Parts: sequence; structure tokens; C-alpha cells
Amino acid sequence: MWEVTRPARPGRVPGVVLTGFRDLGPAPVDHRLDPHPVLTLALTCGEAALGIDESTGRQHRGSLVTGLGFGAGGAARVRAANVEWIQVRLSPAIARAVLGVSPAELENSVVALDDLWGERRAARLREQLARAASWEARFALVEGFLTPLSATGPAIEPELAWAWDRIVAGHGRVRVDGLAAELGWSRKRLWSRFHTQLGLPPKRAVQLVRFDWAATRLAGGQDAAGVAADCGYADQSHLHREVVAFTGVTPATVAGGSLIATADLAWVDQVPRLSV
Repeated sequence: MWEVTRPARPGRVPGVVLTGFRDLGPAPVDHRLDPHPVLTLALTCGEAALGIDESTGRQHRGSLVTGLGFGAGGAARVRAANVEWIQVRLSPAIARAVLGVSPAELENSVVALDDLWGERRAARLREQLARAASWEARFALVEGFLTPLSATGPAIEPELAWAWDRIVAGHGRVRVDGLAAELGWSRKRLWSRFHTQLGLPPKRAVQLVRFDWAATRLAGGQDAAGVAADCGYADQSHLHREVVAFTGVTPATVAGGSLIATADLAWVDQVPRLSV
């Protein structure tokens, strides 16, 4: 379905993971879009456009941004034909700096990149990507584009960057009460600031990170009972309920027709940390 290319060297922008996709054809791509604990930039590299169809029937084409956790429920679809594009996974901790809006404003939504960055800036990047001679050149272009944005844009509170990194490093196997206690914050304070600046309540963020780790392992062929035990679910039934809630399908079929199966790339294993 897809030819997948990753950068040859580690990324230079903390909180960003890049992957290149090329549609192999001959039939058009049509598969389920599952949620991830990231915001995703989809940057097209030519004339053909990537498409995302929402469960509401709304259709989006071209370079896009999907909000944190977009695709929950399994009703969103990715559609494409003869497309080359770069997937930019953005940690919610740097999304505001890069995109110019809070992740909370993009929660579970799709927005055209032209609407966020303006037509001129988005068109310039699209044209440069189309002219680039290789995937490595494209990756370098994107990193060069994102670096000054991430360095100069508005930052979240360092305590929240630390809390997010703890959730990611623990594959979602952390307690929100424990995070609040380590910060010396009340649970209410952590919930309010986390939701406002990162886009989800902390408990939902924990669930989404844990799901990403579990789904990637399921897509890699590991059995559901082992995944449930290793990923911190109470039992296999608990894993089953959360996978169905996030994807609309059972753990046994989560790998079918999803970018999880194609890329075999867990965000929680790849993202550079933001805090020390």
C-alpha cells in the first residue's frame, strides 16, 4: 500500500518525528485513520493530494493538520492515489509554537495548512518539497522550516512539558495523581493547565499514549493477552474495550487497513524528549 521512508539520522527538532510515504498503487489508497497522541502535519510533495474523510461526511484534500487524537472511533478514512507526502508527528508540547494555535483548538479536527500558516507560506513549502530530489532533501527542508518556529514560538509551562515526557516515557503507565504530587500541584490545577495547553485532560492523554504503544505491538503480531499485560491494562477485556473505543475494531483486526500496520512506528518509541 505504502512505501515508507524514515530519515537516516536522528531528528534535530525535539518533539518531532518525520516519515515519508509514497503510494505504491495500482489501486487508490482507502484505509482507516486511527488516533495518535500527537498532532499530525500531512505535507504533500506534488500535484496529487492526500485526502481525509471525517465520519460526518466532510472531506479534506491537500496539506492538512489533524488534531490530537483525531480518528477516535475508527470512522475517519485516508484516501489517496499516486501521492507522495511527509507525515510530521508533532508532540502537543511544541504544537502551539509550530502551528500558531493551541492544541486544544484543534482537538479531534482537521484543518487545511493554508488556514493555519497562510496560503503563501504553505504554498512555498509545498513547492520546495515538490522540487526536492530525494526524501533526505525533503526531510531537511521540513526540519529547516520547523526549527525556527519551534525555537521562537510560544512555549508551554516547563512543568507540563515534564509531565508530558513522563507520560510518553512510561508508555502511558503512569498515574495522574502521582504526576500532580511530584509537581506539588493539585489534581484540579494539573487537569486545567494540561487540558488548556496540551489539548486533552491528563487521563485521556495517558489512555491515548498507552493505546498507541499497545496498537503498535498488536500490529507487529504480538498476542492480545501479552500486550494487555505488558502495557498496563487490567486484563485482556480492558484492552479490548479501549481498542474498540479508539479504532472501531477489535484487537485481532487493529492492524488491518491502518497506518499503524504500514509504518510500524510507535510515537512513544521515537519522540525526542522536551524536558530534562
